[in-house]
Amino acid sequence: QVQDVESGGGLVQPGGSLRLSCAASAFTLDAYAIAWFRQAPGKQREGVSCITRSDGSTYYADSVKGRFTISRDVATDTVYLQMNNLKPEDTAVYYCAPPLSPLSCFALDPRGFGSRGQGTQVTVSS
Repeated sequence: QVQDVESGGGLVQPGGSLRLSCAASAFTLDAYAIAWFRQAPGKQREGVSCITRSDGSTYYADSVKGRFTISRDVATDTVYLQMNNLKPEDTAVYYCAPPLSPLSCFALDPRGFGSRGQGTQVTVSS
């Protein structure tokens, strides 16, 4: 586990927005991509989104498509997850991690992700 990687979580009402940040430089500099995944209490990890470092290709889970946007700041090597129209079911701890293969990024499979950060809590509740 890598320390002080993710930030930006918090409590927000349904329909609100949050922007998460991932200090991607905390991971290996030659990582193919950076992904976000989440884990809610009692549930399995769910891949949310991934962005490749080479050309910025992006991938989204169906559950967040159209609401979440992943982006990167090349200068600071920071990856962002803009989350709009949040729903209670988005409540989870969110992590970023480098996928170990292009397939893991494309498939958003957390089983194929490397060392993660400590996570940031997102709670969507009225």
